[in-house]
Amino acid sequence: MTLVEILVSIAIAGIISLGATLANGQILNQTTRNNDFTTASRQTLNALYWIGRDTQMAHTINGTSGFPATSSLTLIWIDWDNTDYEVVYSVTDGKLTRSYTAGEAGPSVTFIADHINSEADKTYCTTDNGTLTLTITASVGEGDRIIDVTKKRVITSRPNL
Repeated sequence: MTLVEILVSIAIAGIISLGATLANGQILNQTTRNNDFTTASRQTLNALYWIGRDTQMAHTINGTSGFPATSSLTLIWIDWDNTDYEVVYSVTDGKLTRSYTAGEAGPSVTFIADHINSEADKTYCTTDNGTLTLTITASVGEGDRIIDVTKKRVITSRPNL
């Protein structure tokens, strides 16, 4: 082999290596974005599930005008055996928690979702005659690679009997 042939083969190998390196970088970047999207989507769905479940039982819905920025969402109902129930949802540092009180027992606090964006235009709820419209946004990622996933649900509470 001549020196020219060896240099050409090294150049071709370098180009192939560069292409493989760039492809691996793109795969890792896309995998991270997909993982962030999946995480944000699961967090919003989990929040909607729990709040929707409790809203369907509620006779009274309080705190919708400020949730989650300035107030907590409080759902109250009385069950068939005259037990009073109160569930309070609040967001602190992106973490949605559920405080559940049944009758005379003290509250039980449960972590529901993470990465909840509590900005007023991202996560909010409104109520109209027993119907709660809930919009929740989860933001996952860092810097300019933040992924926002927003889900909306309309939930009707049971009627007062």
